[in-house]
Amino acid sequence: MDGDFRSSFVREPGSLKHHPALVLNADYRPLSYYPLSLWPWQEAVKAAVLDRVDIVAEYDEVVRSPSVEIRIPSVVVLKDYVKPQKRVAFTRFNLFLRDEFTCQYCGTRGDLTFDHVVPRARGGITSWENVVAACSRCNLHKGSKSLRQAGMSLRRAPRRPGAEELRNVGRKFPPNHLHETWLDFLYWDAELDA
Repeated sequence: MDGDFRSSFVREPGSLKHHPALVLNADYRPLSYYPLSLWPWQEAVKAAVLDRVDIVAEYDEVVRSPSVEIRIPSVVVLKDYVKPQKRVAFTRFNLFLRDEFTCQYCGTRGDLTFDHVVPRARGGITSWENVVAACSRCNLHKGSKSLRQAGMSLRRAPRRPGAEELRNVGRKFPPNHLHETWLDFLYWDAELDA
């Protein structure tokens, strides 16, 4: 069955699609911070029924079948530990995350592309160590020139990030909505009261 066919049978109020569940690993840490590890409420309920997760917190809303009523989970913990990946894939998203969604030449945010520090036309390769996030303006200005020829400098030298480093960078970018039941499990970079 495809998703559209299946969702047409959901006879619950439309607002329930707005009740995602925070998914924690067996060590009570989110599987990922950015994007935050969230499941649609349907997946969380299914995992709970199949006994793959423990429900830690719930919304006030319930879903019903002919024989069961269950409160919608807002935080679930996997029963089996999922080992985090050590290797970080070289993707556009991970590159932008490494560079904190900031142009590595001028420091602006938004409208990002990527730039080869040593241009491909001059033998530069597409790798963690030679590609940085750049705004369109800086990318056009630099073109196929070296940094010196373009009169530009990098804010940070490009390098391969570690998986834990990317997870920590992701913590700096909380999603637009954080449900109150999630806050105890998300250790955002907030100062603790002494």
